Amino acid sequence: RRGGDPAPVLAPSARKGGRVGMSGPTSKSRVAYLHDPEVGQFYYGPSHPMKPHRMQLAHQLILGYELHHKMACYTPHKASDAEMKKFHTEEYIDFLMNISPDNMDIMGERMKQHNVGFVGQYDCPVFDGIFPFCQIFAGGSIDGAQRIIDGSADIAINWAGGLHHAKADEASGFCYINDIVLAILELLKFYPRVLYVDIDVHHGDGVEEAFVNTDRVMTVSFHKYDGNFFPQTGDITEVGEGAGKYCSVNVPLHDGIDDSSYEQVFKPIMRAIMATYDPKAIVLQCGADSLAGDRLGVFNLSVDAHGECVRFLKTFGVPMLVLGGGGYVIRNVARCWAWETAVLTDTQVSNDLPWSDYWQYFAPSYQLHADLRGKDWGYPENHNSREYLDKVRQEVLVNLRCLQGAPSVQMKEMPPSSLYADMDSDDEDSLTDDQRRVRAMERHVEHPAEYFAPEKYRVEDAATRQKQEPDPL
Repeated sequence: RRGGDPAPVLAPSARKGGRVGMSGPTSKSRVAYLHDPEVGQFYYGPSHPMKPHRMQLAHQLILGYELHHKMACYTPHKASDAEMKKFHTEEYIDFLMNISPDNMDIMGERMKQHNVGFVGQYDCPVFDGIFPFCQIFAGGSIDGAQRIIDGSADIAINWAGGLHHAKADEASGFCYINDIVLAILELLKFYPRVLYVDIDVHHGDGVEEAFVNTDRVMTVSFHKYDGNFFPQTGDITEVGEGAGKYCSVNVPLHDGIDDSSYEQVFKPIMRAIMATYDPKAIVLQCGADSLAGDRLGVFNLSVDAHGECVRFLKTFGVPMLVLGGGGYVIRNVARCWAWETAVLTDTQVSNDLPWSDYWQYFAPSYQLHADLRGKDWGYPENHNSREYLDKVRQEVLVNLRCLQGAPSVQMKEMPPSSLYADMDSDDEDSLTDDQRRVRAMERHVEHPAEYFAPEKYRVEDAATRQKQEPDPL
């Protein structure tokens, strides 16, 4: 370490009066950590801003700070095509399983159909190992949800996940599989209401679209919005549809928002949502492109302020799945997610970064809480006036009052999660009687009002399914 051994930097919870855990202000949370070292070995292509290698940098900092000793660490399973098809269309998943750089010339029409193409021409390029890459990060999020469900963890972390733009039948914004939707669908089997919170600089459009028609999931997104910034959605007037009206919460922000301004809207809105919606599980997407100095972002947040959002949600004591997301200056992504791992494990860590094989990436400061700007980069002006932020906050709070309390849903007792082993097997004969019973129950869980997946269900299927479901989840 450079500069000796200074006093440790305290996690936000320690600085603000004690540690906060899942069962009270003085207890620690049980944290599960999902990581597969293979995830950092994939490559989107030259000049592409998405670098899976950032996972390795973050993981090395987590190891260097010895945070793995504070968590139960798992290598996640690789999600099967059957698991992915619980949200994505069969045709799209079959396409991802078969596309490769070697056969792009004969799959041109299908590539256009699914918004996938050549590096430099499409946000979502074809690269070697595209489907195994998706299997790894999606499996991590599904496993994280299972750790929450089976009670073995209060918090589960999968920094490789959080790819919030993918749609049911197409890739979007560097995202091919929407692991967030898959994880939420798992949580909905056991929890009546799930809250999704997104602090990426980009609107979490894929997740919002998936659950726009249900009140069992509330999606909350804090993002840049001006009608032109990708993905051109997320206006405050987008509040959900049908049974999901007022369960889509969008907080549109302008360029240059800083720590104090972000806190001015984040904490009051989230406090009101927790009181009104009363979620039983939270999924938090921690996109690091909202940090200052990001290649694609336009905000001025520090690592500490980004982590303060994580700490604040943790204080509510609700089981939480924490995922990654955007972030295109990989040294800052690593700093951010290592710091938030320390926050989630209530661990004090030094501001001096631990040595690792990637030490040179963090020059010249070698600090956790460093100046995030590049040498030729200046902070953009904060275009979020106090008056504008007050107006946004008030409009969101008015919409929340339209909910008139937390939605209720009749739940059936579910069997132990151990019965789900090998549940995606196509061989019915290989399943036990209990597993067959669980599979039959799962078929009744999903229905058209649960999430929006165009053309996945026919009208007659919906009517038949409603007749068969005595107690829909």
